[in-house]
Amino acid sequence: MAPIPKQGVVAVTGAAGFLGGWVVRRLLDRGYRVRACVRSADDPIRTDFLKAMPGYASGRLTLHGADLDQAGCFDAIFEGCHGVAHVSHVSNYADPDYVRGVCDHVIAAVNRSGSVNRVVVTSSVAAVISEVDIHEVARRPVFYEDRYPDEMNPKRTPERGQGYSMAKLIAERAFAEAAEASGQWDAVTCCPGDNVGPIQSAHQKDMGPWQHHIETMLLGRYVQNGAYRPWMTVDVRDDAEVHIRLLENLEVKNGERYIAWSTDKRNVEDIAAHISRLLPELRLAPPELVDPFPDRIKAREAELRGIWALAELRNDRARNVLGVQFRSLDQSIRDCVESLIAIAKVQPNQLAAPTADAEVGEMVG
Repeated sequence: MAPIPKQGVVAVTGAAGFLGGWVVRRLLDRGYRVRACVRSADDPIRTDFLKAMPGYASGRLTLHGADLDQAGCFDAIFEGCHGVAHVSHVSNYADPDYVRGVCDHVIAAVNRSGSVNRVVVTSSVAAVISEVDIHEVARRPVFYEDRYPDEMNPKRTPERGQGYSMAKLIAERAFAEAAEASGQWDAVTCCPGDNVGPIQSAHQKDMGPWQHHIETMLLGRYVQNGAYRPWMTVDVRDDAEVHIRLLENLEVKNGERYIAWSTDKRNVEDIAAHISRLLPELRLAPPELVDPFPDRIKAREAELRGIWALAELRNDRARNVLGVQFRSLDQSIRDCVESLIAIAKVQPNQLAAPTADAEVGEMVG
């Protein structure tokens, strides 16, 4: 299928979210007309930042209320659109039938539109790397687009914490199969890593685990990452860029998936330490690390960290096909911290100011 035309019309689901908001902003920067889909267009906490964008004042950006759980909610919105960035999250990843039902009605809206050429589906690297058996990471340590979790493992069930990964794969396949059956549009998947970077609205500090973890570091207490997995990050702005280039690109094909991450890989303790290195002006008090895992997991810490150390992160496809250049994690951390303070009014837990005697001692020393 053809990519979307320049200055065409693009609908963005989940537009009030951390990633969705950046997709909207970057589309406007490129000259597109954007229909931002939010759960409630009358919620100022979640939509004022969208209304503050210049495109809203001119009418190039419009807001539309759409409850993802309601069939038909996108029918009128998608009509006349050339592309759809389907960023929105479902409300229950543990129910495969529900996930399929949501996919079905979004697909039905695309088919009814008669105008949509391309859909970009937001998946996750969880659909690449999430394993029931951690040793599968050691067996297949290269993380790239054609890697899938071991779906034949009988323990891969929602009850064992695999619901998110399973749901993302359900959506990837549902859209690709529907697009092939239609012949009128194509569906391409973006699998983002751990999104880090600046928020645009105060409510977004709680709309994703990674910026929330950085907030807790600023506040003085943060939690060890699950199974001692290192952060595998992408700047949210680069993630948005990948989505848009997938809408535009001539070479991408239906059913393809593209990983969006910088290939930076750092332990959560290092993220906390780097805040003070990047922003010494904050005088951040060293935050406390909390390890909530049971003793049987703590006893395996060295083993688990050793397995994750084998993981090789690749982003060749996004760089070569889309030409995306990814920001460093240092820049993402710095910009995230500054936005949390400036926009969400987070008050960092700072070191006590030095006393006059201490200052004199430092000078003498």
